[in-house]
Parts: sequence; structure tokens; C-alpha cells
Amino acid sequence: MQLTFLGAAGMVTGSRHLLETGRTRVLLDCGLHQGGRDAAALNRAPLGFDPRRLDAVVLSHAHIDHSGLLPRLWREGYRGPVYATAATAELTALLLKDSAHLQQADYERHQRRGRHAEPPLYGFEDVESLLSLFRPIPFGSWHAVAPDTRVRLHEAGHILGAAIVELSLTTSGHPKTVVFSGDLGQPGRPILGDAQKLADADVLLLESTYGDRAHKSQAATVDELVAVVTRTLRSKHGNVLVPSFAVGRTQELLYWFERLAYEGRLPPLDIFVDSPLATEVTELTQRHQELYDADARELYRAIREHGSRCQVRFTRSVGESMALNNISGGAIVIASSGMCEGGRIRHHLRHHLPNPHTTVVFTGFQAQGTLGRQLVERAESVTLDGNRVQVRAEIVTLGGFSAHADQPALVDWLRGFQRWPAVWLVHGEPAASTALSQRIQADLGHSVAGIANLGQCIAF
Repeated sequence: MQLTFLGAAGMVTGSRHLLETGRTRVLLDCGLHQGGRDAAALNRAPLGFDPRRLDAVVLSHAHIDHSGLLPRLWREGYRGPVYATAATAELTALLLKDSAHLQQADYERHQRRGRHAEPPLYGFEDVESLLSLFRPIPFGSWHAVAPDTRVRLHEAGHILGAAIVELSLTTSGHPKTVVFSGDLGQPGRPILGDAQKLADADVLLLESTYGDRAHKSQAATVDELVAVVTRTLRSKHGNVLVPSFAVGRTQELLYWFERLAYEGRLPPLDIFVDSPLATEVTELTQRHQELYDADARELYRAIREHGSRCQVRFTRSVGESMALNNISGGAIVIASSGMCEGGRIRHHLRHHLPNPHTTVVFTGFQAQGTLGRQLVERAESVTLDGNRVQVRAEIVTLGGFSAHADQPALVDWLRGFQRWPAVWLVHGEPAASTALSQRIQADLGHSVAGIANLGQCIAF
């Protein structure tokens, strides 16, 4: 049996791992590389396997850095099943269609400007065909995905439908268990339950996105959010801009704004969700209330019975989005994308970054090479659509809203294993993975098997 790390190894994005048993080939995730100068080349590089020879794909969750190259598999001949939770299947459909749209729009924009551009990695027809391969499976039950391989999914607490993947392999009469953490959520976050702890594995692929740091407590983060919003909206010329991931983070922010208004910690707020994708995801999230935790169910019961305390408007058209720039103050604008690499947030930033009364609030990880990373690292100016824009707005990072478990949470999750597995760290920049490895040794007394390198193959 062997595992080959084909993405999210020594980096955060592009999750893709190939599991081979001699009889079976199963792919764990097939994600898009995002951010940095090498991303485009990595997304077009050979996949590292023949898609036609895969037996199955198991998708941990819908985020595009885990799902975004799935349509390329179809384009290159894959016709097998894609296993995921039902919520992940629905979210992935939205995200892949959005990805195809953005790629086509970028390509056409470059053509209009006379610039060379590679054609899109895939189109809508590839997405639609790929989606027909999804086979939704619930949390907690075993499902055969190949003659010698079964899979069981567990709650990961990351985004709606996100799963920890447990695989049972029985080749040659030597059973093995492989666990792929996918992305683990920070404990205590609203809406979803916490990541389920597992007790046994032979091999564990563990994400390490925030392996080098501890998030602020949720209470401290919420206090800071209240202070930032109150301070900014007190000015007649201040708006709050939130570059937000359409999946998970937008819905979490809406939860907090509504809850804080109910508690009287914030006044009734004027909120604009400026992302068609986030609008669809919010509607989808409301349809999957069976996945909510107790606090979320209670809040939505109060809203149904007593009404909303905030005025939330979802913009649809580009014209509606552009009109938001005419609001001189008093508004909260939540817009995609979370790392500012595309989407409507870019024209809002171009308009508002020079305004010292504006506050830009980042609530998630910013990968190397992204515009969001430049802003959180206090760049004095940035380039937006070919124009240099001065940064005079206040830039605030609220790390406690991260959808990823921090170092203490990752170490605590590992405490659930009664038999120590061979741990391979994936989905992290080198400094984060190294720090997590050292902390595991210090706190748990165990060494990790290794920090995965791109293209590395391990036997077990």
C-alpha cells in the first residue's frame, strides 16, 4: 500500500492525495492551487496519475482548494464515483460552477485587453458532467468504494458537510486504516458541531494550516468584532468591508451579527451580502438545519418567531454591487473572495482602501502571494486591476473566526487516538508544519512520521 502527496504538501492549497493498494486506486480530494506565482502552472501540470485508472474519489469537503480540479478529472477521462456527504455534494456544485464562470470571465477579460491568457481549465459542461458522478453518503456508516476499500465519514466541524475521511483497506489479508483529516474546524465555532475524535489509525494525514499559532479565544474575537464595528460605524464616513469566503465564513458572520444585535451588544445593522455565490450558499445552509448545533437552532427559532434584528440584503446584479460604493457610511459589506483574489470585493477595495474611515476586516487565512496577504502584512499600496491604490483604510485581522483548528486544537484532537498512527502533516506552509511537529513531540511525546513533500510517495 502506498500514498502519494500530489498537492497541499509544503503548501496550503491544492489538496490531492493518491492511495494505492495494488488492486485499488482511490483519490482523496482534487483541489485547485490558489495564490502565488506557481499556482497557474501547478493547476496545469500533469496530475500525477491516469484518471481513467482511478476506482473512486473521496472528497472531504467543498472548498475549491479541495474540489476545484475535479472537473479536470472528467475532462481527462475519469468516469468513476465521487463520494462525499450530501451537503458537500450540493456545495461543490455551486462552487465548481462559480469557478468555471470566474475562469471564463478572466480569460475573456484578458482577451479584450490584448493580453495572452491560457484557456480555462474546464467549462460548465465539464462541471455538469462531473456532478453526475457524485454519490452522497451520510456521516457514520461504512460504504464500499472498491473491492478492498471501505470509507466512513465523520463530522469535521469545518464547513457545512465537511468530513474526516476514514478508510479501511483489506488487501492481501493485512487490514490497514488510513485517516485523512481534511480540514478540521476550531472547536466551539457556531452553527456546526466540533470535529469528531477518532481512536485508531495506521496512517493519518493531518492538516497543519495553523500549526504554528493559537487563535484568539472566541469571546475575545467577538469583543473585537463589536469594537471594530462600533468604532467604524460611529463615523458618518465609515463602512466596514469584509472580504469573506462565500462558504462558511459569510454564514458565520451573519450568525454573529444577528446574535449580537439580539443581545444588545450591537445596534440593528445594515448589512449587504455582495456575492451571488454567498447568497446561494446561505440559502443552502438554511436548508440543512439538521447539521446545526443547539445554539444555532435556538437563534434561528428566535428569528422565525420574533423577526430579524438586522436588515440583511443580498445583491444580485453587478449594478447593485457597484451602487454600494455610493454608500458613504454606516454599512457592512460582506463580499467574496476571502483572499481578495477575485470577485466583487476587489472593486470595493479599489474604491474604499484610500479612505481612512474605512475598516477592512479579514476573518480567515490569507495564502502567500494573495492580495489579502499583502493587506494583512500592511502594504502601503497594492495593485488592483492594473492601478496602484494607496492603503489608508484600517486593516484588522480577526483570527479567532478561522474555520481551521489552531495548534492547541490540533494537538487536542490527536489526543483521541488510543493507538498512535504514523502522522504525516499536509496542508500547511513549512513553518506551520514544523512548529506543529515540534508541539506534538513536546505535548504528546510522539514524533510525526514526516512533513509531506510535493510528489513524495510513502509505503505502509
